Amino acid sequence: MKEKLYTIEVMDAVKSGDECPCCYLERKLEQDTISFTLGSSYMEDDIRAETDKTGFCRKHTKMMYDYGNYLGNAWILKTRMKYLRDHFRETAEKGRTPSEAQPKARGGILGLIKPGSAKTGTFGTGRQEECYVCKKLEETYGRIMNTFVYLLKTEPEFLDLLEKSKGFCLPHFYDVLNACMENMKEEKRETVKRVLIDMMERELARIQEDIDWFVEKYDYKNEDADWKNSRDAVPRTMQKITGGYPADPIFRQK
Repeated sequence: MKEKLYTIEVMDAVKSGDECPCCYLERKLEQDTISFTLGSSYMEDDIRAETDKTGFCRKHTKMMYDYGNYLGNAWILKTRMKYLRDHFRETAEKGRTPSEAQPKARGGILGLIKPGSAKTGTFGTGRQEECYVCKKLEETYGRIMNTFVYLLKTEPEFLDLLEKSKGFCLPHFYDVLNACMENMKEEKRETVKRVLIDMMERELARIQEDIDWFVEKYDYKNEDADWKNSRDAVPRTMQKITGGYPADPIFRQK
């Protein structure tokens, strides 16, 4: 398959062997954004102006604290607090946060899907509009979904690659499936739908087998039995159902 520049990250994610390539991309994008925000960029006026206005959600505030750049955090908090104080009375009187007065982002990268329009996935839900990191993830999510659709439309080998993968977590699977249903012609759409659904049924059965055996392994009769593929079945099953990486260590500055 001839890879194009904007498809490389999606191809790498599918080839990674992860339980979900979208979760794989989400983690990388989230960590890269945290590193960027607390790198030298926090001294850039344009970045600080944006983080002053949008701030950060609870999850990403905790990730920033855990990252460990306390001076960088302090600079960001210093000017964010000043912004909030400057706008406090005005926004409090109107019953809204300062970030709610800001214009909303529009448009997708390839023009197919608007950022965050796929509502079921972890990029599309559970985020706050008034968060710099969430906003960056939402903006990128449209590009990821569009790239999946583009590859499935134009590269027959990509569907074969997906079919041989471990599939997706359920939330991201429905996002990819819905994106394909909305942006493909009927004949291609039905072929892709059939392959993806069959693939997911196979991979869900695999996860079921692993988590079932994990439970059975704790029966005294199976004390000496092999763990098979079930040692990490709990976090993998959690990821398959909800997305994300519950067993990940805290992301810290290197």
